[in-house]
Amino acid sequence: MRRAEAEAYRGRNVLITGGAGFIGSNLAHWLVSAGARVTIVDSLIPQYGGNLFNLAEIVDRVCLNIADIRDRSSMAYLVQGRDVIFNLAGQTSHLDSMIDPFTDLEINCTAQLSLLEACRHHNPDVVVVYASTRQIYGKPQYLPVDERHLLQPTDVNGINKMAGEWYHILYHHVYDLKTVSLRLTNTYGPRMRVKDARQTFLGVWLRRVIEGEAIEVYGDGEQRRDFNFVDDVVEALLIAGRTGECYGRFFNLGSTEVVSLKELAELLIDINGGGTYRLVPFPADRKRIDIGDYYGDYRAFREATGWEPQVRLREGLSRTLAFYRRHREQYWKRDDSGG
Repeated sequence: MRRAEAEAYRGRNVLITGGAGFIGSNLAHWLVSAGARVTIVDSLIPQYGGNLFNLAEIVDRVCLNIADIRDRSSMAYLVQGRDVIFNLAGQTSHLDSMIDPFTDLEINCTAQLSLLEACRHHNPDVVVVYASTRQIYGKPQYLPVDERHLLQPTDVNGINKMAGEWYHILYHHVYDLKTVSLRLTNTYGPRMRVKDARQTFLGVWLRRVIEGEAIEVYGDGEQRRDFNFVDDVVEALLIAGRTGECYGRFFNLGSTEVVSLKELAELLIDINGGGTYRLVPFPADRKRIDIGDYYGDYRAFREATGWEPQVRLREGLSRTLAFYRRHREQYWKRDDSGG
């Protein structure tokens, strides 16, 4: 099914913001292989996850534009002539958003509004798929979390991502832009940032287990999470971009596999063939914004599109570990952070 979804984009003119990053680069690989005309926009600001190695295999088959989505004139030009825009650019670090909230505001709110204004004025027929986050729910009041759950973010990043999402939904209702938002849960896989925890704690865990270092699990390790392998997320993005029933709506992604962080550490060590983990107290700055247990109810997206995650957690972790064993020198530059 994933190949069929990608091939639905054959010959289409696609823009990916944040396309040198983790999810964007994986999406670009699928679209290029299917014959889409792909333009990538990425600022390549070091702390935001862009990595040119992510595009090494396809760099001669994409148009790479090194630009910041905060640059209104650049975005006004780049949205023109596109059939679909996958809007994945954003600041994802929860801690960074608390340290520097104004930069988070610029990237996750102001820039999103600028992109939508550019589409409204210069390409009103485009489809825009926005990558939102489960972080906008905050600490769950019930599980699994569905789309009716109260939105109560625990950090600046969650608030700004919530606003970014609702700009997209508003522009559908007011200006008839074809927008859809997917609320991603913990996404993992090849090409993710692993040198620190700015993107996800799992990246640091992967690096440590390969290096033979102990994985650090905060708290008692009983926090439960769901995870999506990046190929499943790419498929969801592709489906959302071509399914009219999705426009003007927001959807959770998620998985039927729910594990505690201790179970995740044990699984990762088992797949690796060795390693250790230890429980450590939450750093104060992380404890203040921790959401506890989270796993999502993705039935609404499944009912609208038929999407179902295909890659089991063990398989996805195995494939991810194998990727970093082959390419560790491209991702390892140490800027250490907690698990």
